[in-house]
Amino acid sequence: MLSALDLARKIEAGELTPADAVELCAAAIERREPEVRAFAALDLDRIRTHAHAAGAKLAALPLRGLPVGFKDIFDTADFPTSYGSSIYSRHRPHADASLVAMTRRAGGIVMGKTVSTEMAFLDPAGTRNPRNLAHTPGGSSSGSAAAVAAGMLPIAVGTQTGGSVIRPAAFCGIVGFKPSFRLLPMVGVKCFSWSLDTAGLFAASVSDVAFAAEAITTRDLRIDDQAAKPPVIGLMRTHFWPQASVDMQRAVEQAALAAETAGAKVRELTLPPLLEEAHAIHATLQNYEAARALAYEYDNHRARLPRLLRALLDEAAGITAETYDDARRVSKRARHAFNELMADVDVLLTPSAPGAAPAGLGSTGEATFNRLWTLIGAPCVNVPGLADPSGLPLGVQIVGRFGRDRAALAASRFLERALADA
Repeated sequence: MLSALDLARKIEAGELTPADAVELCAAAIERREPEVRAFAALDLDRIRTHAHAAGAKLAALPLRGLPVGFKDIFDTADFPTSYGSSIYSRHRPHADASLVAMTRRAGGIVMGKTVSTEMAFLDPAGTRNPRNLAHTPGGSSSGSAAAVAAGMLPIAVGTQTGGSVIRPAAFCGIVGFKPSFRLLPMVGVKCFSWSLDTAGLFAASVSDVAFAAEAITTRDLRIDDQAAKPPVIGLMRTHFWPQASVDMQRAVEQAALAAETAGAKVRELTLPPLLEEAHAIHATLQNYEAARALAYEYDNHRARLPRLLRALLDEAAGITAETYDDARRVSKRARHAFNELMADVDVLLTPSAPGAAPAGLGSTGEATFNRLWTLIGAPCVNVPGLADPSGLPLGVQIVGRFGRDRAALAASRFLERALADA
């Protein structure tokens, strides 16, 4: 994999140029893309020309001219944006999404559009897991995770409505960072659920993703220049712990032991009943809003929608406004309950997914261990470094306090190092 931070440092030192970074990515794309299928749109010749022409200017900016991939639900003025759907196969936006524009301002080169499942839902899109091509990379940000895992990009952008950053990062063995709700703007992104949709980042390490997040947002998020302080970690098994595989349960316990050995304090926590209720109403919020966000597609192109999405929208038509409003009230109370839960710990430790990436390309996996934290709006990080007996990655998830993204990243880096030293 390509380290964004290492490449940026070499460009800053004059050892590499943005054009060199583009060529590293282009070589990996030419080698791996035919089998991984991570990209929805590419124009390598144009990107090479841009990197050579603007290299000096880009190298002086925070992202140093590094290539970045965007999930194909982000509008881009210089690439087609199809939202993973044949309905929009010729769609060319007139403007960039806000996050795309921010990335360009920071000196990032938009290398291409990465594959999204259709409308960012569950129907698989054909991308393969670089760690084992016979397995899913997860979704809906399948192309973004796979491109980073295959070494085709140092940074990629995705979105999460249920678990679509953390889960594919876990399946592909990379870092996924879902920030606090709305830390990254969603203007110009195809909406699925406006109360839940959250932009996130993929990279090879926690330091890499923190570097990228700071460069793009100008917020104080980098953690590579500070000593890792041992955090207080709440080990959260949750009421759906039995849905984790035996290997995943062992991975979480192994991560807790490694963190404790490295100096962290680990405490067992129990999920309050209100948060159990909040987990259950995630689907109500998501589906009610999806039925309205995708009203045009449903009313005019229902037959062209994929099977799982069409079924969800059919069923969502029966959710009443009263039921939706009740769910919103539960989610509001749940955020207060979450703050109380976090009173004596810095972060939570949970599974990132029920297990390793499922075999075959017929499913993107389950968001069982992600939906609640997305609903709460808390920052989440997939920390790689563990594997099942077959060698497939097993990711563990750090969940931080809302708005304390830097602390969540620092704790994730601490755990990353503890696992490496274990």
